[in-house]
Amino acid sequence: MPFMQRSMLAVTVFVLAACTTTTSQPPAVDAPLVRLPVNGWIDASATLAAGRTPVYEGDAPMVFSFLKDMRKGDALTLSKYDLGAHSGTHIDAPMHFIKDGASVDVVAITSLIGPARVIVIPDTIQAIDTTELNRHDWKSAERILFRTRSSSRGWMDSSQFHRDFAYITGDAAAAMAAAGIKLVGVDYISAEQFAAPAPLAHRALLGKGIPIVEGLDLRNAPAGDYDVVILPIKVAGHEGAPARAILRSALGAASNR
Repeated sequence: MPFMQRSMLAVTVFVLAACTTTTSQPPAVDAPLVRLPVNGWIDASATLAAGRTPVYEGDAPMVFSFLKDMRKGDALTLSKYDLGAHSGTHIDAPMHFIKDGASVDVVAITSLIGPARVIVIPDTIQAIDTTELNRHDWKSAERILFRTRSSSRGWMDSSQFHRDFAYITGDAAAAMAAAGIKLVGVDYISAEQFAAPAPLAHRALLGKGIPIVEGLDLRNAPAGDYDVVILPIKVAGHEGAPARAILRSALGAASNR
């Protein structure tokens, strides 16, 4: 065999051998599924119960009834819920105060899940303005949840509607919106001052596409950093929906990983 042919044959055999070696490797193993530990989570949701959960003055009352009830001899138990979209712990989507804003079913889930900071506002403070906001370390947070007099007084677990709940002022809301905060939460059924002449806080946040979670129960959540999951009912084309909210201390979460 001429030298040139022998050289080409050798190269061909080498390439085939290399390909065979490469393809004979075992297939890559999928990364192991990371399961979320169930311990350490705090339920920050208000229980929906007629006669127990506060309803914003003038909003739809909550009515829960049974269409069928095994305790009364029926073959199954079947319930009916009649309540407002802003009952208990709930999400305000931009559509709530922004004409062309997103409805609750299209709010980005990335806004509702992730790191959050619980900021404790003293019981004596009703208006969370920029002066009060800047007393706290808030600018390094991605999401902010305000624990106020409503938590310390247990107002989300009381049927009485309290008009003097702590609220966010327009200037504080605008500051958080300008800083790129992804979510703002409060522990009563509105973030706006009762009977405010204009919904400045809502407009400032929702106008930037920042959802607001209202009606949190933060009695078991001291100040600090948390992982948060807040998932509203996925109702198409509406401005808000009740949600389940859970928190887990970021320090505790790190120890579970």
